[in-house]
Amino acid sequence: MKKVYLYTDGGCRGNPGPGGWGAVLEYDGHQKCLKGSAPETTNNQMELTAAIRGLEALTRPCDVVLTTDSQYVKNGITQWMANWKRNQWRTAAKKPVKNKALWQALDEAVGRHNVSWHWVKGHAGHPQNELADALANEAMDALLHAD
Repeated sequence: MKKVYLYTDGGCRGNPGPGGWGAVLEYDGHQKCLKGSAPETTNNQMELTAAIRGLEALTRPCDVVLTTDSQYVKNGITQWMANWKRNQWRTAAKKPVKNKALWQALDEAVGRHNVSWHWVKGHAGHPQNELADALANEAMDALLHAD
């Protein structure tokens, strides 16, 4: 199985507000950059979307080293999701899980791959995280400046 490095970031201007996401895929010396936007979203929704779209871009099962600056995404998938599923997508406080459809899409995308999750501090000079952040901002700028 090929080993792919995936770096993701998302954000929005206002929370909620217009948002963007970016993903950087690296494999065997090659790099592919992805980005997208949504007119009304949240930071967490864009962070989740970046991970989903990055994983969906892979055409065959891979060993994926996924690096995010979102504790929400990393902890959700590695620590909280099993209990949410067991509790019919309710939190420990018995409330519906926020962003359920995105979590389910991420769960499905992860299921096709062997993913290891890593967290880095955002805006701390990690080159690929900075690139993913720049892609997310480019997507937001394009959305905000569209005619």
